[in-house]
Amino acid sequence: MGQYDELKVRHRAERDGWPNNLSLRVHRSLSWVRRAELCDDLDGRFIFLWVAFNAAYAQELSEFGHGHEQAKSGAFISKLADLDKNRLLYQLVWQEFSASIRVLLANQYVFAPFWEFQRGQATQAQWEEAFKSANRGANQALAAGHTGRIISIILSRLYTLRCQLVHGGATWDSSVNRDQLRDSTAFLSKLVPIVIELMMDNPDTLWGDPSFPVVSM
Repeated sequence: MGQYDELKVRHRAERDGWPNNLSLRVHRSLSWVRRAELCDDLDGRFIFLWVAFNAAYAQELSEFGHGHEQAKSGAFISKLADLDKNRLLYQLVWQEFSASIRVLLANQYVFAPFWEFQRGQATQAQWEEAFKSANRGANQALAAGHTGRIISIILSRLYTLRCQLVHGGATWDSSVNRDQLRDSTAFLSKLVPIVIELMMDNPDTLWGDPSFPVVSM
């Protein structure tokens, strides 16, 4: 059984005792996890996993851009880290992906100010200083063992890759972004099922209403 199959069996067994909004979030997120598992290319799998993550946590639609979205996802991850009694997120960061996380953080191609420099919206000195500063903060979080903070930083970098793909800023199956796409997809493929599992472990936690509820005509 894959991750989808195991989680879907549990969802069917427990959902009648959950609030409707949690059951809907889990149902939608799992549907995209399933689609990602069936996908045989990195670009599609990354996009499907990102949709699965959004289905799990997103609430009202934001008009305030990346910074506001980053704050919301960061608060969501922080909540999950507080609820993570079995240290699933800790094991993900510190045992399974510790080396690849450092590689990803050192990759300028998933750092938004690098692309602002390419578009002429920042100087080389500005983006390089921003990169050094961001990585100092990331290394401090790594040294302190702040699991939730590290995951939030990684998701911020992955958001840049998400924008590149979803907004047509990359060629399908391109050879120029394989390293970051491979590492990012591997991380999301482990993170998203853990997110769903932690939500199912804590059905009484307030997860919020989805942006698009089911509406019957």
